[in-house]
Amino acid sequence: MQILHIGGNKTGQNRLSLTVNVSMDTGSSELTAASLVREQYQAVYRFAFRLACSVSDAEDLTQQTFLIACRKLGDLRDPGRARSWLFSIVRNLFLKLRRESQNMVAGIEQPEEVVEDVSLDIPVDSERLEQALATLPEAFRVPLLLYYFEDLSYKEIATALEVPAGTVMSRLARAKSHLRVALGDAEQAGLAERN
Repeated sequence: MQILHIGGNKTGQNRLSLTVNVSMDTGSSELTAASLVREQYQAVYRFAFRLACSVSDAEDLTQQTFLIACRKLGDLRDPGRARSWLFSIVRNLFLKLRRESQNMVAGIEQPEEVVEDVSLDIPVDSERLEQALATLPEAFRVPLLLYYFEDLSYKEIATALEVPAGTVMSRLARAKSHLRVALGDAEQAGLAERN
């Protein structure tokens, strides 16, 4: 028996202790709860943070994700797909959290104008990018985060989101279009970083 500490901040507050039976056989190629947390915690937290845009919500999502993963570890057929599986759990928990906290509006906002695939050649600081990402509709933000920030392939994203790969490519293109408009509007409003 081993105790896993999942989440919490640097001072150790708000830690969740989870006791699970894990194999201590180091020669085993079996995926254990401890190795899953050790290997995937940072990626799961980053993804949760980018979805929730809040440290406390990201910590909650990460903790819940690993609780579910520990309970359902036996359901994972291919240990090589653990990361995609965990991202699916995070996404589903996030969507559930959003549904509970607000009424979801049906449909997806379309950008007012379609922008061609050209570079804006404007400086983008991380704060502006975070703000622009937060304005993206969920259907576009999630594939973009998985592709650019978590380095998943189209196929892995399609598996995680349970959509066809073509839909992933389409959503990525539309997400980039939304970002170009949002970052372009910020530039026109004089929000770009000054020299």
